[in-house]
Amino acid sequence: MTDAPKHPTAPDPANELASDHSPIDPRDFRNALGTYATGVTIITAAGAGGKPYGITCNSFASVSLNPPLVLWSLVLYSSSLGAFENASHFAVNVLGASQQELANRFAKSSDDKFAGVEWRPGLGNAPILADSVANFQCRAANRYYGGDHVIFLGAVEAYSYNRKEPLLFARSGYGRFVADDESVADKS
Repeated sequence: MTDAPKHPTAPDPANELASDHSPIDPRDFRNALGTYATGVTIITAAGAGGKPYGITCNSFASVSLNPPLVLWSLVLYSSSLGAFENASHFAVNVLGASQQELANRFAKSSDDKFAGVEWRPGLGNAPILADSVANFQCRAANRYYGGDHVIFLGAVEAYSYNRKEPLLFARSGYGRFVADDESVADKS
């Protein structure tokens, strides 16, 4: 009897796609992933000298309730990568249905995305955006490299939320959540 694995060893996923050995077409794969509706967030952090950084992100996810952990990912070639890698804290600002313009602003490169945007400094001076549906203030706990992205793990140290309608994203477009009548009735 042996303790050897009973299944073949798979190639390292990070090298598989990077070396063009995957049978999966990246564009079509992205289209398939786009069928999964997500919330829209702006991840923020303070850079060197306190300069605020922010990017639109829909890769945010809950990891654990106890301890409270969340994650998000950022592409390796992002001009903001260094700011997020060096920040002690980051904030996840969940956008509301009325904040589509803000999502578009933070999705593009710009010298000052925060011009005219109302915000306050949170933990580690990470910007907390006004009128967001929720925010999660996180200590940067760890990061992992996965393919062409860095995955940031955050330990949630503070959060707030309200009952405003969230902004959703699917199939390369924004949308809204519409509850069916039965689920609304169950909540009353």
